[in-house]
Amino acid sequence: MLKLYNTLTRKLEIFEPVEKGKVKLVTCGPSIYQLPHIGNYRTFVFEDILQRYLEYLGYEVKRLLNITDVEDKALAEAENRNMTLKELTEDNIKIFISELKKLKVKIPDHLQRSSLVVDEATDLIERLLEKGYAYWHTYRGRKNVYFKPLKFKGFGKLYGLDMNKWPKKTRRFHKDTYSSDRWNRGDFILWHGYKKGDKVYWETKIGKGRPSWNIQDQAMMLKTFGLQADIWCSGIDSTKRHHDYIIATVEAITGKPIARYWLHGEHLFFEGEKMAKRKGNIKYPNDLLETECIWNHIRFFFIYGHYRRKLDFTFKAYTKECDLLKSFRKMLKKLGASDGVKQESSSQANKLVNQITAGFEKNMNNDLHVKAAFDSVYKTVSSLVKLKEKQQLSMEDSKEALAKLKAIDYVLQAIF
Repeated sequence: MLKLYNTLTRKLEIFEPVEKGKVKLVTCGPSIYQLPHIGNYRTFVFEDILQRYLEYLGYEVKRLLNITDVEDKALAEAENRNMTLKELTEDNIKIFISELKKLKVKIPDHLQRSSLVVDEATDLIERLLEKGYAYWHTYRGRKNVYFKPLKFKGFGKLYGLDMNKWPKKTRRFHKDTYSSDRWNRGDFILWHGYKKGDKVYWETKIGKGRPSWNIQDQAMMLKTFGLQADIWCSGIDSTKRHHDYIIATVEAITGKPIARYWLHGEHLFFEGEKMAKRKGNIKYPNDLLETECIWNHIRFFFIYGHYRRKLDFTFKAYTKECDLLKSFRKMLKKLGASDGVKQESSSQANKLVNQITAGFEKNMNNDLHVKAAFDSVYKTVSSLVKLKEKQQLSMEDSKEALAKLKAIDYVLQAIF
């Protein structure tokens, strides 16, 4: 049985989808005003491992990957670069998808963009207004819509927010996003009303303007498969504000859980430091490729660990793990080599061949512990190669072992 750590309950839980054999998976994609950095890609690869392992187990996975292409930061970046918003985001989306493919991330069937779900966003906002969870307020010449967290019982439950500290006096936060880790204790924006001079806006049933980031993921989900999913994944940063905003705005409408399981990947550090613009140490895949790194090994570095633990990219650690992968591939060549001798199958060989799958699944079922799963497979293959060297492994055993390893590599996308 697959067990996943649910951020919402703080527990390791047996995975049970709403519909037997089928999984609706939502994965937060990038805000595409700039290119994703290697920390972002670690999250995207972890989400890929989850999808592939669910499929390995026999589930039919319907996955949505959200791309935010309309927000305050994107508008400012386009203005600074003297480009249209579409020019900026189209180029970045093309590069993003290209880099996902190079990292062997399975491109989801449903790649949604926030610019294409304005009708769905306005529908959600209209329903929140009708239910009294949202309201109109004019700020600096804009007729905006805001959400009232105090109205929603259980607000902040994902993060574990202490609502006793929430101010009784109304405070409003007008931006799409805020860079700090602090909680904005006040009402958050859902709709940016039109103001003369705005270059990006839509004519909608609730007026001229654009939906804020705080309602866009929900709108992309609504357009893809409704307002209920099995799993929602993202990086750990989304546990501050963003995901609780999503939960509140949807569950205020439906009265039902938007997702049964919430999974969050931890940060990727670079040479011991958290990446940040102010430090000038944000790294992109091309920065690694200019050194000794290659795409397959970068993927392996990202997955060789546990997604809920911080990972520090250092070139020393990278080289060590590359050497580990290279040594494993050498063993596979030995395992598949035909030496012209017909050995008989042995009970020890049969046991080891079966252990390949058993060890892999045991560790993957424990909250996707890829490192432990790979180490288990490595140890088993090493023992099989020793048997082969002693001429105690039949070609049939070798072929069966390689077939099992190829099935496993559907998930890892690293060993062949």
